[in-house]
Amino acid sequence: MRRNTDLPLSYRFCLIVLCAAILTLHGCAAMNSIREKSGPYPIHPESILERKRFSIVQDSDIIGRLAVVRLKKGDTLPDIARHFSLGINELSAANPGVDVWVPKAGKRITLPLRFILPDAPRKGIVINLAAMRLFQYREEGDTPVVLTYPVGVGTTERPTPTGQMSVERKVTRPTWYVPASIAEDYRKKGDPLPAEVPPGPLNPLGEYALYLSKSSYLIHGTNKPYSIGLMATNGCIRLYPEDIREVYENTPVGTPVRIVNQPYLVGERNEIVYLEVHTPPDGSDAVELERLYAKLRGIEKKSGRLLDWNRIKQALAEARGIPVPIFEYRQGQWSTPTIEIRHPDKLYGSPEPPEMKPDAWYILAASMPEKIDAMRMAALINHQGPPIPARVATTLESHRVIAGPFNNAGETREALKRLKMDLEINGRVIEPVKPR
Repeated sequence: MRRNTDLPLSYRFCLIVLCAAILTLHGCAAMNSIREKSGPYPIHPESILERKRFSIVQDSDIIGRLAVVRLKKGDTLPDIARHFSLGINELSAANPGVDVWVPKAGKRITLPLRFILPDAPRKGIVINLAAMRLFQYREEGDTPVVLTYPVGVGTTERPTPTGQMSVERKVTRPTWYVPASIAEDYRKKGDPLPAEVPPGPLNPLGEYALYLSKSSYLIHGTNKPYSIGLMATNGCIRLYPEDIREVYENTPVGTPVRIVNQPYLVGERNEIVYLEVHTPPDGSDAVELERLYAKLRGIEKKSGRLLDWNRIKQALAEARGIPVPIFEYRQGQWSTPTIEIRHPDKLYGSPEPPEMKPDAWYILAASMPEKIDAMRMAALINHQGPPIPARVATTLESHRVIAGPFNNAGETREALKRLKMDLEINGRVIEPVKPR
């Protein structure tokens, strides 16, 4: 029997997924008057970059454009991803070898904001599990428009189902009724859950929920925004808090929802054929791969033009999730060149640990010889949900990861428990400094 929603995400799982991605991934211009002193590229304000709403050009399967941004000290890929409405999977795959938590300042990274639309009717909502992305189709006057958002999806053990569904009802500030199966899972871990969780920061459904016609499955928000772009739910579809609000407002009851699993996407724009490749969620791609080859052979036969099979092979091996041209193209056919975006003054949602206070409670999460390792752990803790503030304090002997401040002993014990359950971190409580 299926769950009726997602359980609170284990960030230990997230850490494993992200670390695996780091280990396994292989290691332009438009006119503008603003130029960066240290490089030849024109720099554009981020306001010119479309990231959620796109007009659909007739006879085209492709929306958006690629961009790059130069990282600053203190950036993390999850923060960059959220600011530009990307999932961490998309950003990591597009930038192989870049450290997720402590990327090198000054490095230019690709923002993969060009997408091939799923091979499905362009009506209502279409979710592609392989791309971990939701597409919502609308008509605005005579112009077809698509809104697109990154999502978190089900794990391999508890996958999101595919097929045709619809939105059955909508709820703001939903209560989470904990299914017996999930309650049992948590009981075995020594972290018993209540029978129900009311609206608030501890509710894993967030502020908005759309209940689907397939019983027990939802499209909803989350109190763990940095899980977007991971296979980390119990089958439901979760979105960033800022994105679920838009979807909620734009989706009437009865809207059709089609969930597909298409790791290989082929599309055409300006007479150029593109291939977009994602790593299949279940790791088994033989059937889909055969379908891809049949489709590509059909394109060759119909067009009378040869495909670049070496480029196709490279795209399949890299699985970067970026549309790449697989025909040779004529000069002038590229209508949307890659552009460079000025780094935002502040990244949306980026956690900012509060000032340390002598009368507050803290947790010593770890003491490490290498500063970069301490920085990674602090960044990971900072991106918990709900947030646990953390920072690195350097001494002569080591680099200490300090979580806090907390207002009282109860808050501190709860944070200590979450660090243990979610990250297997055995911290030590630091009591407030007592006045003399």
